Amino acid sequence: MTVRRNISPWASTALVLTALLATSCAGEERVTARPDASSPSPTAHGYVEGAQEAAEQQSRLLLNDPGSGRTRVLDLVTGKVHRTADVKNAVRLGTDGRFGYLRAPDSTHVIDSGAWMVDHGDHVHYYSAATRDVGEIPAGSRARIRSDAAVTAVSDENGLAVLYDRSKLEKGQIATPRTLRGTYTGVVVPYEEHLLAFANKGGTTELVVLDREGERMASPDVTCEAPRGDAVTRRGVILGCADGALLVRAQGGAFTAEEIPYGKQIPAQDRATAFRHRPGSDTLTAPAGDGAVWVLDVTERTWKQVNTGPVVAVNTAGEGSPLLVLETDGSVHGYDIATGEQTARTKSLLTAGKKDDSDGSAPVIEVDRSRAYVNDPEGKQVFEIDYNDGLRVARSFDLDVKPVLMGETGR
Repeated sequence: MTVRRNISPWASTALVLTALLATSCAGEERVTARPDASSPSPTAHGYVEGAQEAAEQQSRLLLNDPGSGRTRVLDLVTGKVHRTADVKNAVRLGTDGRFGYLRAPDSTHVIDSGAWMVDHGDHVHYYSAATRDVGEIPAGSRARIRSDAAVTAVSDENGLAVLYDRSKLEKGQIATPRTLRGTYTGVVVPYEEHLLAFANKGGTTELVVLDREGERMASPDVTCEAPRGDAVTRRGVILGCADGALLVRAQGGAFTAEEIPYGKQIPAQDRATAFRHRPGSDTLTAPAGDGAVWVLDVTERTWKQVNTGPVVAVNTAGEGSPLLVLETDGSVHGYDIATGEQTARTKSLLTAGKKDDSDGSAPVIEVDRSRAYVNDPEGKQVFEIDYNDGLRVARSFDLDVKPVLMGETGR
């Protein structure tokens, strides 16, 4: 693999972050990456067995070519590429910040990227370890997989859901899952030591809150027509509905649900059904039909529709950053979210643009705290874009595989 550089984005913040980690953690007596009450003795703050702690984000890209099955992990700090198990015929790739879930028609392959972060609220810890092939779980390409620090929830097209112990995944093991009673519509989202799901009741789809054993807890009295699309933000969980979205939060031991309506009737084909955002951001994006994009400001509880060209992929870092839209001309276009005006664009990055994303394998835009990444499958490249500098292409990575599927971890 060849790395072409314009400028390195990492070195400038390392010393500052090191100082921040040292000062922000100094007053804490004992906190581990996942606190364990059964531990017999204190450990160093942030200690994770088998991992190295770093002062900066340890971002990596999971890449897969479904045709050949070849899978790679690209370390964005070192530029090195790690090989992992071949996974043929994958049609979707999801990540949870550390693990990649490559979903093929009959099974899902789990890969530990070896990069992750732990958020303590007022500060974060960044970790890196060896990339590891974890193995397969019996979940096909239509399965929905969501995780938090404790469990990975897998729900299938029949409404059945199971929970995997995430601590076992971190040890390279796939434990026998626990099956939840009943059936649920759409995704099951782990959140605040509970599970959020939708259940059918009298012809309507109601929000239910479950404990980790699958028992129903007190739930907000709210329904959601045709639920589709979800995202976990710092302000709560967003769940997409036909008339807008629900914002579900845990407050004082209870759960609340607030409606964020579109404010007008939206045709089904123009709904926001797949949210993309930078982890930690409260600004969500989604395609709005063929030539526009939805921006949902969770803080302000508002929707905005930005007219663009035909959309292949969309994302944003939020917090004053541009809206990034990969359009069918192969270029990434930057838009001012407030005005909807285009502010910048790249040259055409795609060797051969793909317009149909019905199988989940169209190019994507991954966004972290300072860069965005776009995969060019036919060109066997990934481009790194500085979205704070007029969409400058900062680096390009030449690969030995077609990066048809891509997901970022370490955030």
